[in-house]
Amino acid sequence: MDINQISKLLDGNKAKPIDEYFKYAVLVPLIKIEDELHFIYEVRSMNIKRQPGEISFPGGRIEEGETPLEAAIRETYEEIGVGKDNIDIITELDYATSKNGSFIYSFLGHVSNTDISKIKYNKDEVSELFYVPLSFFLENEPQKSYVSYYAQTDEDFPVHMINNGEGYDWGSIRNSVYFYNYKNYIIWGLTAKITYNLIKKIKKI
Repeated sequence: MDINQISKLLDGNKAKPIDEYFKYAVLVPLIKIEDELHFIYEVRSMNIKRQPGEISFPGGRIEEGETPLEAAIRETYEEIGVGKDNIDIITELDYATSKNGSFIYSFLGHVSNTDISKIKYNKDEVSELFYVPLSFFLENEPQKSYVSYYAQTDEDFPVHMINNGEGYDWGSIRNSVYFYNYKNYIIWGLTAKITYNLIKKIKKI
C-alpha cells in the first residue's frame, strides 16, 4: 500500500470522536409567546426507562442513515407534535458529550405558526411542556457545581502491560454541572449546559 492508495481510501473522511458510542440530536426550540421569545422544555415521562422525570429538549438517538438534523426534527415531531413545516432552523449549535462517550448534536430552531394551547405532545414520552422566557436566562446566571469521575479498571485489565501498572495514575475528570431554577422546574445537566452555552453566545452579539 502506498500513499496514493491511502489518500484515496480516506478521501472525504469526516472527523468524529474516536470513542463515539452513541449519537444523539436535540432541537433547542424557541417560540414567540405574547411578543417574547421562550424556550420550550419537556418533562420526561416517568414511564420511560432513561432519565424519567428529568427536563430536556426534544431529541433522541440518531438512526442509521439519518443526519443529526433529520433526527432532531423527527424526534421533535414524535415527542411534542411539532413538524418540520413549523420549524425554521437558525443554526447548528456546539456539540456536547456525556460521561459515557455519547455525542450530542444540537440545533437552534424557531417554532412558527404554532399555538401552544394546541400542541399535542406524546404522553408516553413527555409528561408536560413548559416555556421559559429568553430574558430569564439573559438576566440570571446558573448555579455551577462540579462532579468528578475516577477511573477503575476491570478485574481482567492487563496492568502488567503498562509501566507502573498497579500504581498508574489515571487521573480524573472534573465536569461542570449547571442548574437553573425556574418556577420550581430544575433545568440541569446537559440540557442546562446546552442552554448556558447558547446564552453566552447571544450575550456576545
